[in-house]
Amino acid sequence: MARLNPRGLARLRDTLQSHIARGHLPGAVAVVAQGGHVAAFEAMGRRDPAADAAMAPDAIFRIYSMTKPIVSLAALMLAEEGRLQLGDPVAQYLPAFGRQQVGVPEGDGLRMEPPRRPATVHDLLRHTAGLTYEFLGTGAVNKRYAAVDIADRSRTNAAFCEVLASLPLADHPGTVWHYSRATDVLGALLEVVSGQPLGRLLQERILGPLGMRDTAFAVPQAEWARIAEPFATDPDSGAAVRMLEPREVPAFESGGGGLMGTAADYLAFLECLRNGGLHQGQRLVSRKTVEWMTADHLGGIPPVGELLLPGYGFGLGFAVRLQDGLGPQPGSAGQYFWSGIGGTSFFVDPREDLVGILMTQAPGQRIYYRNLFRALVYAALD
Repeated sequence: MARLNPRGLARLRDTLQSHIARGHLPGAVAVVAQGGHVAAFEAMGRRDPAADAAMAPDAIFRIYSMTKPIVSLAALMLAEEGRLQLGDPVAQYLPAFGRQQVGVPEGDGLRMEPPRRPATVHDLLRHTAGLTYEFLGTGAVNKRYAAVDIADRSRTNAAFCEVLASLPLADHPGTVWHYSRATDVLGALLEVVSGQPLGRLLQERILGPLGMRDTAFAVPQAEWARIAEPFATDPDSGAAVRMLEPREVPAFESGGGGLMGTAADYLAFLECLRNGGLHQGQRLVSRKTVEWMTADHLGGIPPVGELLLPGYGFGLGFAVRLQDGLGPQPGSAGQYFWSGIGGTSFFVDPREDLVGILMTQAPGQRIYYRNLFRALVYAALD
């Protein structure tokens, strides 16, 4: 196994610093660890550009879709206990989803037809449930999501599901990978299975045991001074930047994108996965469950859109690299990763025993810095 070299890690830091100095990035926290040893933990730039506050290692970020792997692990923990099975229909727990129809584009509208099979818990975990995101297209189904303001944070998870289940499916379940609000539905399903609000379930099962004390669906007032903020306007487009308000306690505890947290907290989560479900000698989940979670679950199911590029599959909560080549970034087969729309990202490379986390609040630049960070980390390997 190759080792990280100090020169390469210094180049990573200096490169990010140069982008911050040019005003393209407000600030960042970058973490690189190998074999359980933290090789770099860098806080750079400004935590709050408006207040000219320096970035701190314990800054709290909106992690958006990096919520998904945490909620997915909670689902697998309940499955280990026999409280649900991945082959169970979603409607077994959330009956409204048993009435959904597939919206087939026809002329200027949609023709409704029954799904060929019901969506399952497995479909929710791997985004093959026939759902979509309102912002991932301009089709008729996307427009219906937007028309009901499906992202409204004043609804409870149960109320969100009632609204979503009244809308048509974008695809027949099991036919395509379509990135979607599936993990939001999964979060509501876990509330039914556990009899607890999603936030409390995550706290008891994952966040508390891993010591992720700053990860939650809202930031308490005593910690507001630690919240990382974006530029007021996008440095490329000039458009106003709008992100979730972490100071508000939402009714909607979004399993697909609602958590706030720190780099150190997320490192604890990833280290547990890297260790096959162990944390400081205590087992949270079985080794085989982690292996199952981080394997490809799509096979020949094709992806919709450009989020899942050639060379990648999808596991139970994040993307999985299928081979060393073909992908546009360096990496190893078996690598798993995901990111958040606000600018946060992570990857774990089991072959190199390598973990990387980049925390920023720069939604318009997220893809560029996600790719740059990964390339710089791999370039630091001897």
